[in-house]
Amino acid sequence: MLWLDKWQPKKLGKMDYHDSLSERMSAMAGSVDVPHLMVYGPPGAGKKTRVMAFLREVFGPGASKLRLEHASFKTPSGKSIDVTTIASNFHVEINAGDCGIYDRIVVQEVIKSVAMFRPLNMGGTIATASETAAAAAAAAAAGPASAASTPSAKGFKMLVLTEVDRLTHAAQHALRRTMEKYSQTCRVILICNAASSVIEPIRSRCLGIRVAAPTHEEVCTVLTKTCKKEGLTLPPDLAMRISRQTKRNLRAALLLLESTKVQSYPFRGDQRLRLPDWREFVSCIANDIVKKQSPQQLLAIRKKFYQLLVNCIPADVVLRTLASELAPKVDEDLRHEIMHWSAFYEHRLTQGRKDIVHLEAFVAKFMSIYKATMLRFAADMGDFDDY
Repeated sequence: MLWLDKWQPKKLGKMDYHDSLSERMSAMAGSVDVPHLMVYGPPGAGKKTRVMAFLREVFGPGASKLRLEHASFKTPSGKSIDVTTIASNFHVEINAGDCGIYDRIVVQEVIKSVAMFRPLNMGGTIATASETAAAAAAAAAAGPASAASTPSAKGFKMLVLTEVDRLTHAAQHALRRTMEKYSQTCRVILICNAASSVIEPIRSRCLGIRVAAPTHEEVCTVLTKTCKKEGLTLPPDLAMRISRQTKRNLRAALLLLESTKVQSYPFRGDQRLRLPDWREFVSCIANDIVKKQSPQQLLAIRKKFYQLLVNCIPADVVLRTLASELAPKVDEDLRHEIMHWSAFYEHRLTQGRKDIVHLEAFVAKFMSIYKATMLRFAADMGDFDDY
């Protein structure tokens, strides 16, 4: 088991940073009613970990008993869509990015299926409306602590939607209508990187919770604690280098720490940190683009893009990483234009169906800009031998 999963905090009180946020979420979990939530923040900030700890405090240990479920949905055209969800007796989790262009249908049907049944009561049977109301009244009279420890007092199940910012606008509007219709028996927790990618009607119906990225010192603290649990010694200099290289992404930092340990232990402060294989592969693509600009080179790069996509590296991550690798290789005058076209084609990615088309279009655009710049430079120098 990866250290990332092995030492993941299970309770809000066990979180290593953002203590005030943990206290507010814990108090919310202890109330009888829970609003719709939208948890947002940068990648690797701990959004998913906090949501799972929150579910355990709302519903009790039963929320940790997870199972994989496979659902099939029919589109109006008769096409069958297979989606995998992670579920317990109290919640269902689905990745919005897995729905593709049919996300509107999937989101609606999943919420309907979740809202169709109430949570299991303590006896293992479906709680009726009268039982739920009676349990909620008793929990309210007993106080917040009793409400938090009695899962049957919750008259709703929860749907956890991750990567909500990848949903189309049609799916988001459908989500808003479905949230209103089934608000009595279903609560929704939305997880995304940027709240601005979610439409205003949904944001206004959710309580926004921002999970900021941990500081470099907090990342180093988590890395040091993890090594201590594993019986290892981590030099402070190496911990800080890992934090800076991963840009305060705690998930990436833990993965890099474990891969560094596998590569060489004992740790050294000046130890080389190896990038993930896909990052090195993207760096090689950037070198190829700068080395030669031609239709043959573009075709070769297209094949390399396919290798990344087949290995489940998201297209938007590939595009951003490629742009960051290309920027230092060009003059300062070109960097602004490269970032502009990177943002342009990243937006196109969210609207199109085939990622490879937009990745290839960005590379073709860069090649044309770079080649034109080199030709102008060669004309000024009076040397066309290499062009």
